[in-house]
Amino acid sequence: MAAIFALATFSLSVQAQNVEAGKKKAEACVACHGPNGNSQAGMFPVLAGQNERYLYLQLRDYKEGRRSNPMMSPVAAGLEKQDMKDLAAYFSKQKQERTGFKPEMTRVEAGAKKAEESLCAMCHLGGMVGQNEIPRLAGQQTDYIITQLKSFKARERTNDAGNMTSLAQTLSEEDMVNLAHWISNLY
Repeated sequence: MAAIFALATFSLSVQAQNVEAGKKKAEACVACHGPNGNSQAGMFPVLAGQNERYLYLQLRDYKEGRRSNPMMSPVAAGLEKQDMKDLAAYFSKQKQERTGFKPEMTRVEAGAKKAEESLCAMCHLGGMVGQNEIPRLAGQQTDYIITQLKSFKARERTNDAGNMTSLAQTLSEEDMVNLAHWISNLY
């Protein structure tokens, strides 16, 4: 029993160290992703409250070239594995704040219908909270969601094992906008 307690205490201590180390490293992220990862610019994703594993994997994919972005790829190229773990731990522990986007309620309703039809909750779970390597979408920037859906549809973003790429082929631009309004309205 003492060994289990010691292991749990050690694990919590390592987690706290990662979060503190990540906080220092995240200072460079504020310009785009906002204070504590709460982006207020539509083109930059909200990182606060995102799943830790997802954040780590995305940074790794940028570093290794499986995901490409003219701003993020060069940043990730300079990160070591521990840096990525620290940043993921830090941002995952931050409280997500509302973006300030005012969704159109008719689009929210249409997006909810499309999400149900597309079975989004099978991977992203109810409320779009995500799990493990599946991102939390709830409350995400609307413009960012639309951009990512378009990138999947155009096969420009391919680090998803094909699931989102396949789904995006079935979406119209109207569907993408409606889904983005629905997603941004969730918390």
